[in-house]
Amino acid sequence: MNLNKVMLIGNLTRDPESKSTSTGRTVTTFTVATNRVWNDQAGQKQQKTEFHNIVAWGKIADICAQYLKKGMNVYVEGRLETRSWDGQDGVKRYKTEVVLDNMQMGPRVGGAQSSSYNKKTEENEPEEPMTDEDEVKIEDIPF
Repeated sequence: MNLNKVMLIGNLTRDPESKSTSTGRTVTTFTVATNRVWNDQAGQKQQKTEFHNIVAWGKIADICAQYLKKGMNVYVEGRLETRSWDGQDGVKRYKTEVVLDNMQMGPRVGGAQSSSYNKKTEENEPEEPMTDEDEVKIEDIPF
């Protein structure tokens, strides 16, 4: 059995960028930052931020482009894919991305309910909601 599944909760580092392919299909890209905080052996608080490239296609790409903004808290779910290309200097380049299947926006200002998009919703299957314990604070973004 094989499994390729990624689940991230973090904050957008920039506004999503949306384009259309030559066939008219929408593709939207954005980056999500996640933070890991721990205490080292000396008891000092340490923090490391990881940046994850996200790619959305079709309807979910349209929704991401319309509603997501820099700094927003978001839950993303998808699969890892690595693509390669030859750079202008002739060197082979690689990029690993999360291809988005499901997305849920974090709480809005004023405590309103969060919004979500899930491919399972289109198939009339229930989705699992995020909990308040999963919240990543906007002040944790390093920039």
